[in-house]
Amino acid sequence: MAIKHSTVDMEARKNLDLRAGDTVRVHQKIEEKGKSRIQIFEGLVLARKHGSEPGGTFTVRRVSSGVGVEKIFPIYSPMIDKIEVVKRSRVRRAKLYFIRDKVAREARRQLRRSQVIVNKSGVSMVVAKEEPEQVVEAATEAKAE
Repeated sequence: MAIKHSTVDMEARKNLDLRAGDTVRVHQKIEEKGKSRIQIFEGLVLARKHGSEPGGTFTVRRVSSGVGVEKIFPIYSPMIDKIEVVKRSRVRRAKLYFIRDKVAREARRQLRRSQVIVNKSGVSMVVAKEEPEQVVEAATEAKAE
């Protein structure tokens, strides 16, 4: 029986030193209709699990058109062409799962402060609500004129 070697450079991936808090760009091979192309997924590493063993994975999160998208990549997957570390951030946690709640909280806060208006053509617009102090100031300025 012959030993099959992986097409992945195992040493390079082992020495990559991915950590939570890194912003990475993952070049992933995708096959469609018999053709192969490379798709880039860039985001924040939330977690790295199982160290540098063969089953190790890392979770990457990005916000795409207002929706949070997370992907879990195997470190040694042959479908991953390249992993680039774009930016390193100093974090105080090993797993950054709290980022999910933090982003949701910010979105809710913004929705509370804004108002959605739907016009006749069905297009919705987000308009910031004026604070009560601003409304009072605008009314007093209008009376003065």
